[in-house]
Amino acid sequence: MKFKGTDSYVATPDLMVAVNAAITLQRPLLVKGEPGTGKTILAHEIARAIKKPLIEWHVKSTTKAQQGLYEYDAVSRLRDSQLGDAKVQDIGNYIRRGKLWEAFAADEAPVLLIDEIDKADIEFPNDLLLEIDRMEFFVYETGEKIAARQRPIVIITSNNEKELPDAFLRRCFFHYIAFPDKETMARIVKVHYPDIQKNLVNEALGAFFEIRDVPGMKKKPSTSELLDWIKLLMAEDIPPETLRSKDRKDLIPPLYGALLKSEQDVHLFERLAFISRREGR
Repeated sequence: MKFKGTDSYVATPDLMVAVNAAITLQRPLLVKGEPGTGKTILAHEIARAIKKPLIEWHVKSTTKAQQGLYEYDAVSRLRDSQLGDAKVQDIGNYIRRGKLWEAFAADEAPVLLIDEIDKADIEFPNDLLLEIDRMEFFVYETGEKIAARQRPIVIITSNNEKELPDAFLRRCFFHYIAFPDKETMARIVKVHYPDIQKNLVNEALGAFFEIRDVPGMKKKPSTSELLDWIKLLMAEDIPPETLRSKDRKDLIPPLYGALLKSEQDVHLFERLAFISRREGR
């Protein structure tokens, strides 16, 4: 049950080591990295590679840890009692299972994705410590103890918006997905666009990495944005030589809207282009 990447996901050797170590240790794998580096899709690819079901819990700013266990719908029960519905006698009818309960109750060990854990309140990770550690929790309304039938493979992603508590970090195996180098990125592009011209890949990657190196950018373009940009370059039949320049940093790239996602960065490149034209007179 070793993870070695998939035909649609280029995993670096250190990432493969991290995934397999977390599985062996039976600890959650905490994955950090820039947005767009494939943290979320990693859980999908792990599940596909080892042929396990995937359960996804996408965390929001309003998400509470209790929602991952279960929720008691007291309002519905009160309404049904007022209507004389007989099912109010069984409180279990008003217990809604959360994603952790789903994972614990699964017949075979699933891959459980807890996505963007740093979006929630700072207490959110601490509130899940015991449940993730012991793989069980108590339903107070019904008196049940829910224990995992099979220990799920837990993948937790974070964009580093908040620092996570030390007690939580101790229970995880950590891996930081570094931004891909040019060679790795070329492999990623090839996976998504197997028939792409080699010259277009080389010129696009050269331009892309030079754009990322421009000082003062508010948001550097990510892998997913590069793939969108290349798709547009192919669709519009942009010739590779159009992307070539003595100093790519001084020019606005064609179809830049796929790469530059803030007016601050657009204005930065417009200023650089203006300076380049003035100096070229």
